Amino acid sequence: MTTATTRVLRRRELGTFLRSRRERVSPAEAGLPTTGRRRTPGLRREEIALLAGISATWYTYLEQGRDVRPSGQVLEALATALRLSEHERDHLFHLAGDTPAEQVDEPEPLAPGVAGVPALVEPNPAYVTGARYDVLCHNAAAADLLTGIDTSPEPNLARWMFTEPAARRVLVDWEQEAQNLLARLRAAAGRHPDHPRFARLVDELHAESPEVRAWWPRYDIQISRAGTKRLRHPRLGVITLAHSAFHVAERPEQTLVIYSGLPATRP
Repeated sequence: MTTATTRVLRRRELGTFLRSRRERVSPAEAGLPTTGRRRTPGLRREEIALLAGISATWYTYLEQGRDVRPSGQVLEALATALRLSEHERDHLFHLAGDTPAEQVDEPEPLAPGVAGVPALVEPNPAYVTGARYDVLCHNAAAADLLTGIDTSPEPNLARWMFTEPAARRVLVDWEQEAQNLLARLRAAAGRHPDHPRFARLVDELHAESPEVRAWWPRYDIQISRAGTKRLRHPRLGVITLAHSAFHVAERPEQTLVIYSGLPATRP
């Protein structure tokens, strides 16, 4: 796609994001009086504009995806008015900026040194995902734990989560884990509004999953982070594992995930 087309798509994505966040803020949360019934949830455009100290017309142009360039000061004011989290604020600045997103090749290359890391940490489950959560490599322990992750010729963590029945058995807290993953994919897709591979995956997930169709419009935003998961191991039953995420130095949208705390296999 041309640079001009990319900018148009980015402006549209910015408008979608702003609207989704405006609809989440109630008048009471914003310190505004409640005046009668409202036909739509959240704040009105003119109310956000007032809180951010900008004109209602100019804010409307932003939501409509018109060719206007908000300054850093305006973006900070909008982030405050919309009560954005740190990750949401970063996403807002990214969508509004001119900095191009990292190029995602097709297929996405993986450095040999990175590809060899999961095997080095056996028996800990480990894998590397790409920008759109394609599983670029994994070790045997990960395949053993995440049943069915390696059955597709192009394994993808989001596709596994929403279309592979085994995922709902493996992840004890499937709904929360699925929402978290979709929030990370939503953020990544927003950074690449013109990329056909993202578009194909998003279309596929919408066609296959009622949860994706219900949750995608919420525009939840999240980044990869450390934490714990409850998983149902094929031999050990329900276990709780810690997991850590490491971004690849020269490919920051590639992530190495390592699980730890796996009990010794019973004889």
